[in-house]
Amino acid sequence: MHLAYPSAFVSALALTLHAELIETHISWILLAGDTAYKIKKPVRLPFINYGTLQARQHFCEEEVRLNSRLAPSLYLGVTRITGTYRAPTLDGPGPVLEYTVRMRRFAPGALFDEQLAAGTLRAQAVDRLAELLADFHDHAPRADPACAFATAEQRRTSVLAALEGARLLASKSEHALLRAWLDTETHALMPLWSSRKAEGRVRECHGDLHLANVVSLDGGIAAFDCIEFDPALRWIDVLDDAAFVVMDFAAHGRRDFAFRFINGWLDRTGDHGALPSLRYSVVYRALVRAQVESLRGEKRAAAARHYLKTALAWATPGEARLYITHGLPGSGKTFESQRLLEQQGAIRLRSDVERKRLFGLGMLEDSHTRGLNLYEAEATARTYAHLFRQARMTLQAGYPVILDAAFLRRAERGQALALARELDVPFLIVACEAPLPVLRTRLLARRGDSSEADVAVLERMLALAEPLTSDELAFVLTGGRS
Repeated sequence: MHLAYPSAFVSALALTLHAELIETHISWILLAGDTAYKIKKPVRLPFINYGTLQARQHFCEEEVRLNSRLAPSLYLGVTRITGTYRAPTLDGPGPVLEYTVRMRRFAPGALFDEQLAAGTLRAQAVDRLAELLADFHDHAPRADPACAFATAEQRRTSVLAALEGARLLASKSEHALLRAWLDTETHALMPLWSSRKAEGRVRECHGDLHLANVVSLDGGIAAFDCIEFDPALRWIDVLDDAAFVVMDFAAHGRRDFAFRFINGWLDRTGDHGALPSLRYSVVYRALVRAQVESLRGEKRAAAARHYLKTALAWATPGEARLYITHGLPGSGKTFESQRLLEQQGAIRLRSDVERKRLFGLGMLEDSHTRGLNLYEAEATARTYAHLFRQARMTLQAGYPVILDAAFLRRAERGQALALARELDVPFLIVACEAPLPVLRTRLLARRGDSSEADVAVLERMLALAEPLTSDELAFVLTGGRS
């Protein structure tokens, strides 16, 4: 394609297809009936090179291949554009003039960012996104530890490049604050990044998981438009992929959804060891979006500045504190802790989920099919020890932590209080209770839950329960009362 005439060529194709034309900084998109055609611009930029027809063909094919992972029903294939530049057609005779990615159109208002703006995005959709991405990340190909992707030095270079790209949006003091914070955090996190890469946490991810690339589709959730043009931008730590979602929910003013999502992702992946790096990853993703929005011109200046403010907000110390729940099975601990984590921006560690993880089970897997007894004394002791280890690390990373467990014994509550005092963080108890007939009814009706506590477990725990002391009552935050 002659670089001087691409717009006229695309306009001619739009007329042929009776299509609406949308233009981005790297693509033209034609919306024709129930199909969308995405044509890559013949651009050469610092981060992308679509300068030759061969390159555009390759990246069209890569886009379809890669996006079939998270949006299989959306991507239909690669189509040849033939004919002449004045009268182009699709898959006709003659030489190929250009290639286009052929996609299925989705309904207006289906994107997550559109639903947020309309106030129609539901919590269940956030949960489904967490489940989708957790499963995707668990099964994604792993990078060779010796490869050049996602090294500690590359991560530092990338984040400083994003900061430089957003320089014009920031005041001198804001730029200096971000640069100093990033330098300090980079130095502290390099060992963690290196160990995570060695452990196989760098995988072939999506790379561009902002909310305009997530859509409600066919009663489920799909993520599309992943990074196809630079492998280094998608071969990343899985946390960096998930952090994009966290960042964009926060930038859209939905901190509750940000923490609902990351907790759902952590419940499924068990990747709590990544949490010390979460704040850094969110700041990096916010700077990336600030840079991208600034490239779109003055009309996007406010959005670009907003993403910069998101980066600044996350580049601040966290307010760690430790909450524990207290109550029998069925008393509403998980319901209350869900509400609290969204309100406080906390990380929740669920004993029901972590107990299963210690036995190699998924959060909804039935232990009885393996002949396991998850509620014997030894298993319970292992579970609490694990919860305290994870809580220590997460508190030290600067996050509020909720330990969602029964905490029926004073010794267990005493360990939690001792941890809070050792780390000098506030300690609170979320006390949940309900009448015994209500507890029994709830447990009999429970389906599709990570907890396997039944009425027999309830009776055993009731016999072991030690009520809160007068000293402990001073830490009680009003919890679920039924």
